[in-house]
Amino acid sequence: MNRNDQEFLVEKIRTQYTEKEQTELDDLKALDAKVKRPANLFAYIFGSVSALVMGSGMSLVMTEVAQTIGLANPMPYGLVIGIVGLVMALVNYPIYKTILNNRRKKYASRIIALSDEIMSR
Repeated sequence: MNRNDQEFLVEKIRTQYTEKEQTELDDLKALDAKVKRPANLFAYIFGSVSALVMGSGMSLVMTEVAQTIGLANPMPYGLVIGIVGLVMALVNYPIYKTILNNRRKKYASRIIALSDEIMSR
C-alpha cells in the first residue's frame, strides 16, 4: 500500500470518530425528511395491510380455509374481501400524495427560506 492510500484510509477512519458540526445543509436534509417520513410510513403500512386483506380474500376462495371455518360457499365472501383489499391498494397512492402535498405546503416557507440562505452564499 503506497503512502497516498494509507493517508486516505487513515483520514477515512479518522472522520468516523470526529464530531461533525451541524450545518444548514444538514438542517435542510432533516427538514426534508421530516416532510416525507409520515407520508412514506403511511404508504408502507397501509399498502402492506391492503395486500394482506386482498390475499386473505384470495386464499379464502382458492384454498380449503373456508371449509375449516365452516363456510359452505366461500366465493362471495372471498370476492368481497379481495375487492376491499384491491380498493385499499388503489387508493393508497392518492392518499400518500395528499399527505405529502399537505406536509409540503406546511413546511414550504421554512424549506425555501433555508435553501435560499444556503444558495446565497
